[in-house]
Amino acid sequence: MKYDFDKVVDRRGTGAIKWDVKENELPMWVADMDFEAAPAIKEALAKRVEHGIFGYADCPDSWYQAYIDFYTEEHGLAISKDSLLFCLGVVPTLSSSVRALTEVGDEVVVMPPVYNIFYNSIRNSHRVIVEVPLRKEGDRYSMDYEGLEKAFASSKCKLCFFCNPGNPVARIWEKEEIARLIDIASRNGVIILSDEIHGEITRPGHPYVPFLSVPGSEKVGYAAVSPTKCFNLAGIHTSAIIIPNESVRAKVNRQINTDEVAEPNVFSCVAAEAALSKGREWLRQMREYVFANRDYAESYINSHIKGLHALPGDATYLMWIDCRKISDKSATFLKFLRENTGLFLNDGGVYGKTGDGFIRMNLATTRANVEDGLRRLEEGVRLFLLDR
Repeated sequence: MKYDFDKVVDRRGTGAIKWDVKENELPMWVADMDFEAAPAIKEALAKRVEHGIFGYADCPDSWYQAYIDFYTEEHGLAISKDSLLFCLGVVPTLSSSVRALTEVGDEVVVMPPVYNIFYNSIRNSHRVIVEVPLRKEGDRYSMDYEGLEKAFASSKCKLCFFCNPGNPVARIWEKEEIARLIDIASRNGVIILSDEIHGEITRPGHPYVPFLSVPGSEKVGYAAVSPTKCFNLAGIHTSAIIIPNESVRAKVNRQINTDEVAEPNVFSCVAAEAALSKGREWLRQMREYVFANRDYAESYINSHIKGLHALPGDATYLMWIDCRKISDKSATFLKFLRENTGLFLNDGGVYGKTGDGFIRMNLATTRANVEDGLRRLEEGVRLFLLDR
């Protein structure tokens, strides 16, 4: 590989949320990577710093073109400059969209187990959360279309958050599945917001299906995209919203400006443009490394750690692990695990009730950390079962 993903970078003492832990602890929880950013990104940022003046910034034409070229060349998705809006992040997009497209008391659908901040974005704006849990058949999750029909038919239902690909379930949704979701939304007048922040983190040879690439999607929905997950830029705060529908775009644009999240900081566009236009080879190699980690971890857990089952997945660097055979209260197990081994993972219960009994493990780190984490997990299970 051209890029060294085995390189150890000490993140302690840098203000990193992920690594704000005790000295003996290994954090494999929050969704950011332990890899240095692509050289092209560091070079672009260094050049901007060298300029030495950091006044108010705006998105240049080259920022728009970087998104247009990337989605055209990587996904065959044609997007226009007019359809693109800048936003400081996907989470601000979620929260602003709730306020833009619904009223207090309206219903917003989520499909758990799903990204926990979906709940916060709805609840904090005094809207009603309607859960339509994903169906789990063996190791595979699917959408509950009958449940969606019922939820969308409500006169109070105005919006649905769609996680594409699925976090934490690591599903790449197929074109036919998305088309069925679009059909139900279209017949019931519900808008779909597709969160595609994990879209570029997929198994090599298995690209995700952008929501807006499916026929009819532009009439009922839009997408929130960002290079922050796939290029490890979360702290820079940069994303885009792709909204082909002019009426919806006007409402969302007005709200993100009202919420003061529509203006970039001086590094937002610089980093995104460099990533999308010059970081693709780094991205390709990162995928290879992460999914080798994922395959290694899945095999290790399923063959060495009795009582746990790692679900297969073709998307995200987040492994979804079933621990119900040792405890149906994953929070209890994870508290024990951290206290006794120092391994810090995510509790599946925060992703909705159907996530309880599962844990989430971040594999976007060095192979050495993955091996260490798996040893700690194995030891933690052994001690937990002895303690019962």
